Amino acid sequence: MANEAVIIETYPYNVRRYNCISGASFTKGQLLKLADPKTASGSYIGVGDPFAGIVAFEKTGVDGSTDISCYTSGIFELTMALNATCMAGELVIMSGTNLIVSASSVGQLLSGAIVGKALEAGASSEVIQVAVGSII
Repeated sequence: MANEAVIIETYPYNVRRYNCISGASFTKGQLLKLADPKTASGSYIGVGDPFAGIVAFEKTGVDGSTDISCYTSGIFELTMALNATCMAGELVIMSGTNLIVSASSVGQLLSGAIVGKALEAGASSEVIQVAVGSII
């Protein structure tokens, strides 16, 4: 996998456990979307999908586990999508596998799509710091 999140700073008690498919494989730093019931998934991530978290520990498809631990807050380096831009302070959402773009509507905030707040300006394919789980 490419463009995994890099931990800069984490906070106590910021790891949440989700359900996942037994045969699923996740790499540390992968962005996951939320599905019902309390399930994290890394497949077919689209613009504006609800954000579950960032994988805290690698999971292989053969380990038989049906849960995954994800960071839900902290400061991480994330990669902007191709042709995307953002300003410091803007809220960002997922846009494909391990990529982010600026949020463009209130609906994305209400639907749980917000990954966090950009702490610096970013341009196409640039790596920026994001306060994950923060909208303030």
